[in-house]
Amino acid sequence: MNPSHQPPLQHIAFIMDGNGRWAKARKLMRTEGHKEGVKRVFDIAQHAFDHWNIPYVTLYAFSTENWTRPRYEIDVIFRLLRTYLRQKKSILLRNKIRFQTIGDLSKLPRSAQEIVQEVHQETAAFSEHTLTVALNYGSREEILHAIRSLSPEECHQLTWESLAQHLYTHSIPDPDLIVRTSGEQRLSNFLLLQAAYSELYFTPTYWPDFKEASLDQAIEDYLHRTRRFGNIEPCSSND
Repeated sequence: MNPSHQPPLQHIAFIMDGNGRWAKARKLMRTEGHKEGVKRVFDIAQHAFDHWNIPYVTLYAFSTENWTRPRYEIDVIFRLLRTYLRQKKSILLRNKIRFQTIGDLSKLPRSAQEIVQEVHQETAAFSEHTLTVALNYGSREEILHAIRSLSPEECHQLTWESLAQHLYTHSIPDPDLIVRTSGEQRLSNFLLLQAAYSELYFTPTYWPDFKEASLDQAIEDYLHRTRRFGNIEPCSSND
């Protein structure tokens, strides 16, 4: 169902939360939750691309605040990132999915930076579907980075459109729908400016348990909403 007044769903973003709690509920180490969670990434992205024909999928994988976690957990996360990209690169190429990241990659382990750049470069020519992964990303830091990159001339004539060109997300549209798993109901420093008119969907499901049917439910919920963007609701022919 896609009501006539509903704009097409172009971009869906995920705050993939609950890996640690999923593991704790099963009396496992937190790292086991991350291992299980990474298995869901490509299945969910591929379902969004293929079944729903959504051009842009963004995943919040590692925030600027996540560096405060135990060192062993951070090491596992980036090891999983390297393994995942090596395993999935051929699929990304075969399905012509552009891979890119947002965030400051300079603080990532060198090996992680290298595989990220490799996959990004090899898929850069694709345009039909884009998978964006937020790594060492924080929206407040992104905003500061954008402001510092403005020229004096741009500062005097600043508009949202010109500022947006300096954000990490300048090459992709703002998200129509942001999905957060695990029951938390906040954005946690994720796409704060870009989410100004995003629809938000919160589910108690932990990310490792978030399956294709869970995504279908989130999108069906979105399709039954009316996005007004500050305007009044469109009148029907019967009004």
